[in-house]
Amino acid sequence: MTRRYFGTDGIRGLSNRFPMTPDLAMRVGIAAGTLFRRGGHRHRVVIGKDTRLSGYMLENAMVAGFTAAGLDAFVLGPIPTPAVAMLTRSLRCDLGVMISASHNPFADNGIKLFGPDGYKLSDELESQIEDLLEKDIYGQLASAHDIGRAKRIDGVHDRYVEFAKRTLPRDVTLQGLRVAIDCANGAAYKVAPAVLWELGAEVVTIGNEPNGTNINLECGSTHPDALQKKVHEVRADIGIALDGDADRVIIVDENGTVIDGDQLMAVVAETWAQDGTLRGDGIVATVMSNLGLERFLSDKGLTLARTKVGDRYVVEHMRSHNFNVGGEQSGHIVLSDYGTTGDGLVAALQILAAVKRTGKTVSEICHRFDPVPQLLRNVRFSGGKPLEDVVVKQAIADAEAELAKTGRLVIRPSGTEPLIRVMAEGDDKEQVERIVNGLVDVIASVRSAAA
Repeated sequence: MTRRYFGTDGIRGLSNRFPMTPDLAMRVGIAAGTLFRRGGHRHRVVIGKDTRLSGYMLENAMVAGFTAAGLDAFVLGPIPTPAVAMLTRSLRCDLGVMISASHNPFADNGIKLFGPDGYKLSDELESQIEDLLEKDIYGQLASAHDIGRAKRIDGVHDRYVEFAKRTLPRDVTLQGLRVAIDCANGAAYKVAPAVLWELGAEVVTIGNEPNGTNINLECGSTHPDALQKKVHEVRADIGIALDGDADRVIIVDENGTVIDGDQLMAVVAETWAQDGTLRGDGIVATVMSNLGLERFLSDKGLTLARTKVGDRYVVEHMRSHNFNVGGEQSGHIVLSDYGTTGDGLVAALQILAAVKRTGKTVSEICHRFDPVPQLLRNVRFSGGKPLEDVVVKQAIADAEAELAKTGRLVIRPSGTEPLIRVMAEGDDKEQVERIVNGLVDVIASVRSAAA
């Protein structure tokens, strides 16, 4: 079923334009509040956000919606997405909300919803919310006596700091490590440096001066150049780059080399397998993870289960098949022993633990395999369905046949932007480039003809 509002990671779009308007935010609050208003107890929702200017607007709109639906709203202010998931469970709330567009530019914003178990809502529940949005939602409002209350909750940052610190093994301290961290001028700008410092590290922080418009701006996990320069400048042992809502992480080693989520998952998988704590005999990742990761795991006697793109689908597979490590190449690392969603800081602490326990450098620890040549290109489109064109279908079939024995081809529409993503990987770099560029040209020509 085609969905109007929800994508692969909640609702997302340009602030103050459909769908990210205060009106829709309020209506989502009413709809979600109505759906989760179950039982006779006093219902609660926690609402967190990142540092975007539009967060003030959407936060107030959602408070209005939830309280109108009869829920008490606990407003957290700027705080990481994984903290919202954790606090939803810790405070015994019926719902959790994170107002964030993650790694997108500041002008975008989004709404992520968590159930009382701290997990992102399923497609089915999101569809039920969409159904309610299309109906006379105001007929679902609470009575005058049952309108909810709203209040800001103090001390939530301290709760998350203590939670994150407890995920580092007890026999490990970060003393003697110089850590550079880029908080992307986002939600973790206070808590992430505090966790690292309290665990004993010497901390050098950048991207910790949010002003409402500089979130992810030439910083964070999608723009690691600033962190690479800082690592060289201060001679740090490691660089940690979070994104705007701190649910993903990219590592920079002592030489300034960027290390992606595939390598980080390989480190955790191998370490936990040696410790006897890895469940599922492998890990879960998406179709975008490098073939080199799959081959590395196979050599270790471990498996790689693949899902469609979106950390929510990774988590769903982990839950249904008893895995405790999963994630995405982009840096979403989900460690279900500790949390219900991606947590960039907690994942980074597992890498730091491996560094401290072995006494090796980050470059030695984090280069677990040589990735096969992989190329990803995006094709922007403004309407229509280019992937259903007969010419495009034939070009894709030909490319798949050519790569059948030496690589993979993944073509998919973005769940958050009007883009078609074309990715190929294989042992022959020139072949991969030729195939991707050829498919991009075909898709672009069909798109142009349709326009």
